[in-house]
Amino acid sequence: MTASSLPADILWEEVIPGGNHWSGLIRRGTALRITDLEGGANLSALFYNPEDKLERYNMPDTLKAQHTAFLTAGHVCYSDMGRVMCSIIEDTVGWHDTFCGVSDAAMIAARFGPSSFQTQRNAMYRNGKDGMLVELAKYGLGKRDLVANVNFFSKAQPDEAGHLTFVRGHSRAGDHVDVRFDMNVLLVVSAAPHPLDDATAYKPAAVKLSAWHSGLAADDDPCRTHCEQNQRGFINTERYYL
Repeated sequence: MTASSLPADILWEEVIPGGNHWSGLIRRGTALRITDLEGGANLSALFYNPEDKLERYNMPDTLKAQHTAFLTAGHVCYSDMGRVMCSIIEDTVGWHDTFCGVSDAAMIAARFGPSSFQTQRNAMYRNGKDGMLVELAKYGLGKRDLVANVNFFSKAQPDEAGHLTFVRGHSRAGDHVDVRFDMNVLLVVSAAPHPLDDATAYKPAAVKLSAWHSGLAADDDPCRTHCEQNQRGFINTERYYL
């Protein structure tokens, strides 16, 4: 799709170096542009309700409600309470993985060899699971709160037997996805490699977050009108904030 320019009144921007992790509270009515700065980025993301952290992103409900296996513009992310947590309002990539989860220390060690902070300092190999757990601990959450996540910029394509293959080069430098937050959301992200990425060198790409006031979804918003279930999901969200 044709990319739009960022608004002039950006609230803040943050660059997440490849392999690193970040978390923060994103207010309802705020949008984030997530930009792949180098090409080949992977940004694993989880979403929680900061007022009730037991409510969080639900991958099965998100996919079955919208009859899809991946996310792109027009799709929303549902909580396990049937509310729309966030919506994808623009996307130059076209496919964001929902199935494959995050890399862990064993995966990274098997692919790239052993590594530790003691020997490599900030050049150590990082993995998605540990990065997520570091961020979750800041809010009193832990391993039991890790659920299926979104992998922005990544595509894993199935064959006829159902085996998934990582699609290299899916996202290019400058590609972006714009996510509007329809609830107050605790956002937790990691820029570590995708678990199916078969790269032989550890070079995860950096991403940039750019936030602005987007406002809430209008009655004719494409994410709201995408399907009947989305219309009900937005109603559930709006009633929550009455």
